[in-house]
Amino acid sequence: MFVILACVTVNDEASVQEKTRTPAPRVLIGTGLLGAAVLLAALNLRPAVTSVGSVLDEMRDTLGASATWAGALTTVPGLCFAFAGLTAPVVARRLGVAAAVGVALALLSGGLVLRVLDGQLVVLGGTLIGTAGIALANVLIPVVVKESFATRIGLMTGLYTGALQAGGALGSALTPPLDSAFGGWRPGLGSWALLSVLALVLWLSAARTRPGSVTSAQNATEGRSLFRSPLAWIVTVFFGMQACLAYIVMGWLPQVLMDAGVSRGDAGLLLGLVSLLGLPVSLIVPPLAAKSGSQSGWILLLGVFGIAGVTGLMVAPGAAPLLWSIFLGIGMAVFSLALTTIALRARTGADTAKLSAMAQGIGYLLAAVGPFLFGFLHDVTGGWTVPFAMLLAVVVGQMVFGFFAGRPRYV
Repeated sequence: MFVILACVTVNDEASVQEKTRTPAPRVLIGTGLLGAAVLLAALNLRPAVTSVGSVLDEMRDTLGASATWAGALTTVPGLCFAFAGLTAPVVARRLGVAAAVGVALALLSGGLVLRVLDGQLVVLGGTLIGTAGIALANVLIPVVVKESFATRIGLMTGLYTGALQAGGALGSALTPPLDSAFGGWRPGLGSWALLSVLALVLWLSAARTRPGSVTSAQNATEGRSLFRSPLAWIVTVFFGMQACLAYIVMGWLPQVLMDAGVSRGDAGLLLGLVSLLGLPVSLIVPPLAAKSGSQSGWILLLGVFGIAGVTGLMVAPGAAPLLWSIFLGIGMAVFSLALTTIALRARTGADTAKLSAMAQGIGYLLAAVGPFLFGFLHDVTGGWTVPFAMLLAVVVGQMVFGFFAGRPRYV
């Protein structure tokens, strides 16, 4: 009798352990096809935002929209990047990373179509849905890189970042020709949905998973909040400051250059150059930085270029605008290292998702303040010196927090 009871007790305990044991996660298999799907997905994560600016005046005329509406339309993406991005780990935990990225691309495709179908509110609603999809993918694709390309994190991060920047440049450069070719802003903007649908189809074809292993580290960090991790906050502030620099440059550089005597056309070309310069740097630096024990030196080096560009624009913007733009473009390529540190500062895919959500969610909120404060300081002082002094402080802060974020340790 005692033997039977003992056996029953052992079996019951084993049953309880089996029920409470964390199931093995599904991990995407890092094939060449998956790598292509990651890059095509990345190519879609900026045109939805950058395509609007070149046809915004036409949209306002057609819709009879106010400047307030235009301001809301251009503000929605940044807010979505922040708030929707914070929900990404929950979505990934419920659906799995593979399915969650598929949902993100589906939201993006649907939003791109919806925003060209009707009036002002529909445009805002479609933009909200589409950029929510972008926010999810922004957070989750670094998780795919971490889990599926663990031995090639630097290379894949560089390629991913390059695709992001190329997509942003294509969105602003190709939308006006598409507008002219298809007879209006609606088909011009809507045509970007074709590229998004293609990315979704390729993702569904490439997203093959295998059972992962539940390590003790994963079990130990299950449910752990990174809000109590000092390193997570350092990475978050570093990400937010580099994004703040990028938002200010993208929003204000043409106006600064035009006030210094540069023509409107040349100012637009210089802004395009700033964006394009990040592409080669992003392809070269992250693989080298990931192989080294620390990324701090690379972050400081790119920060020096950023300081040189900002200082030149503050002291003598019209003296060498091309040189200042080149320095800024190289300095802003630190974005690729911000993504690299997110992947390298977490041990597991689960922690990578949490850190990515925290850094991008809160970081983009910090960045959104930058352009407003830059413009406010310009209005108050009537010049550009004080705003650029503020921007210089942002770059110095980026270098300080980036130095500590780049050191080899884990959240």
